[in-house]
Amino acid sequence: MKLEDEIFQRFKIKKKTLIPYGFVKNEIGYQYSKVFMDTFRADIMIDEQGQVTGKIYDLDIDEEYIAFRIEQQIGTFISHVRESYQSILMDIRDHCFEKCYFVSHQANRITEKISNLYHREPEFMWEKFPQCGVFKGTGDQKWFAVIMNIDYRKIDVKKTGEVEIINVKLEKDQVTDLLKREGFYPSYHMNKKNWITMILNDTLSDEEILSYIQMSYQYTQSSKEWIVPANPQYYDIIHCFDDQDIIEWKQSSHINIGDKIYLYVCAPYSAILYQCEAVEVNIPYLYQDQNISMNHVMRIKLLKKYDPDQYTLSKLSEYGLKSI
Repeated sequence: MKLEDEIFQRFKIKKKTLIPYGFVKNEIGYQYSKVFMDTFRADIMIDEQGQVTGKIYDLDIDEEYIAFRIEQQIGTFISHVRESYQSILMDIRDHCFEKCYFVSHQANRITEKISNLYHREPEFMWEKFPQCGVFKGTGDQKWFAVIMNIDYRKIDVKKTGEVEIINVKLEKDQVTDLLKREGFYPSYHMNKKNWITMILNDTLSDEEILSYIQMSYQYTQSSKEWIVPANPQYYDIIHCFDDQDIIEWKQSSHINIGDKIYLYVCAPYSAILYQCEAVEVNIPYLYQDQNISMNHVMRIKLLKKYDPDQYTLSKLSEYGLKSI
């Protein structure tokens, strides 16, 4: 592994810091130069994706100096050059990059989106496997996704090098069908009947991977059911689903994605009129007026409509529900 890759592994760029640090924008990215040890110049390039490359030039002869990259070269002078160059790279890393969980850009993008959607961060549970991050659901803490950095040959003997993968849990028939497609592999280190491995090298789009993560989350988590009141005097609940099947609604309880939401419409209906599913939760939304105060909302998807006389309060009371 090149020195630059080793130093910037598991770090992501903060582009706004580059020019204040001293980088100059050009047609292929950002460039920074620094003279060190009086006779050497380090030229550091960072492309738009945050990939760092660098060269050292011997100013006395105006040629690139490559001896420091040869591991067998261990003399005092070469070691000094290597350590000085490494210090330049580490200072750039400390000022212009931030720590991230994984190596690949896609793995880190997926991790950020899992955090935004489910408010779950990866847990690194084993000292022996520091590159293995487990995502657990709330409540019973069941795993719904695992990201790992592995030797590519462990899932494809034709490939070499390291690669990051994500394992998710799906229905058996779905696993069988997906294995026919590029980017999907029999699950690595998990039960192969229900788990499947997806490659995180942009073979598959973020959107497709997230769709399977959502399926895995719903498959592994125990969904709950909630009855949520809706006052037609404050909101046109009767017509809210006329032109759309997903709406935003006040969230005041610890509701998770996949939970069932029953909207109880107050007088003059006094009945449950809609069955919905929470598809996104814990969305910050500050609002307050004389009737309502909100800090968070959720997005709920309509599943079913009920006749006004089907689940009235009087009928619900027969099942022990005395008030909403």
